[in-house]
Amino acid sequence: MSRVAVPCHMKGTVALQVGDVRNALGRPGVQVIDVTFPSTAPFELQEITFKNYYTAFLSIRVRQHTSGHTPAKWVTCLRNYCLMPDPHSEEGAQEYVSLFQHQMLCDMASVLELRLILRQPSPLWLSFAVEELQIYQQGPKSPSMVFPKWLSHPAPCEQPIPLLEGLPDPGRVSSEVQQMWALTEMIRASHTSPRIGRFDVSDHCPLLGLRCCPEWARLDGFLCCRWMAVMT
Repeated sequence: MSRVAVPCHMKGTVALQVGDVRNALGRPGVQVIDVTFPSTAPFELQEITFKNYYTAFLSIRVRQHTSGHTPAKWVTCLRNYCLMPDPHSEEGAQEYVSLFQHQMLCDMASVLELRLILRQPSPLWLSFAVEELQIYQQGPKSPSMVFPKWLSHPAPCEQPIPLLEGLPDPGRVSSEVQQMWALTEMIRASHTSPRIGRFDVSDHCPLLGLRCCPEWARLDGFLCCRWMAVMT
C-alpha cells in the first residue's frame, strides 16, 4: 500500500520532574512532545516512524476532528509501548521503530494533533528522546486494471483444442508395443537357423561316391528343404 509523508511540526519538549527539583537527585523521567500539522487538513494516519534515543516506553494521544460543534478531545491510541526491554541496558536504545495503524487502540481518522509521552525510569541515562520523526498517511489508490470480458473469457469457438483429443490411450499403445516386441523375440528364438559356410552344393559328388538329394519337410508350419547325402 502506498504512503505519503505528512509535514509536521514538533513543539518544544516539556519535561516532568521526578524527585526533588531543588537538588541534583531530581531528574526528568517523563517528557511530553506535541506534534502539529499546520499545513494539512485532518487526515487518516497510516504509519509513524522514528529513531529511538534511550526512551524506554512510549504512549501516544491523538486529537481528532469531530463533526458539529463538539470540541475535539484527546484520546489515548498507544499506551506504554516498550522500546527498551530492559531500561537499564542498551538493548533497543537507538533502534528505528515503525508503528502502524493496526497497532493503535482507536480509529486514526481525522487526525489534528499528536502528543508523544516518553518515559525512562532508569537513572543511568542523562537524556532521552525520539529523533527523525515521520508521519505518513495513505496515498492515492492506483486505478484497478479491468480487462474486457471478451479477453478474459474467450468464445466457445476460440477455446483451444486439447492436444490429445482423438489420439489413442498412451498406456494402451505402450502395452501393445511391448506385446509385439515380446512376440518378435519368441519367433526369432524359435527359428534360429545354423550358419552356412562358403561351399558349393551340387547334387552329385563323384569323388566320394555320394549324391545329394533334397528332402522336403514341414517344420512349425513352414515348408523346409534339406539336403541328404546318399551313397551312389
